[in-house]
Amino acid sequence: MNRFKGVVYRAHHPNWNFGPMSGDGAVHHGGRFSPVGLPALYASLRPETAWLEAQQGFPFKARSLVMCAYDVDCEGVLDLTTEAGQEAAGTSLKELACPWEDRREQGSATWRLSAGLRAKGCAAILVRSFAPGAEQFDVNIVFWRWSGDAPSNVRLSEKSLRQFRKIKIE
Repeated sequence: MNRFKGVVYRAHHPNWNFGPMSGDGAVHHGGRFSPVGLPALYASLRPETAWLEAQQGFPFKARSLVMCAYDVDCEGVLDLTTEAGQEAAGTSLKELACPWEDRREQGSATWRLSAGLRAKGCAAILVRSFAPGAEQFDVNIVFWRWSGDAPSNVRLSEKSLRQFRKIKIE
């Protein structure tokens, strides 16, 4: 596992503006690497990838989104974009790309993978995006542990904070 330091992006539906750091969307709906009930913060290394991720299921009309940037300095990040990282985790690109939503009842392979990685102290993973239209260079980061402090520091960037202060949901 390595340290990741940089800026990541997330596209929020305006209804989630009250909690851009919460991970509550994953708690309520689950995700590829988080079963329902598990907080997870899904972000992308490029804003374009965050947009692709947020538009899944809306192929003909883009929906309103708020793009946020996060400053990250996080230890315990496993890179699953490489064969070496996949081998270290005991997984494969095929398993990572599995149709997890079709396997909610029995639990997806990616949920079992994330449980094992979390048990070994993994705070986050880097993984290819499997959103429609994503290319090999479209990479996501999924946090299972994050806070405003080391070793899992993830903070809303100052620019994004100013943006959120201007938004008023009526």
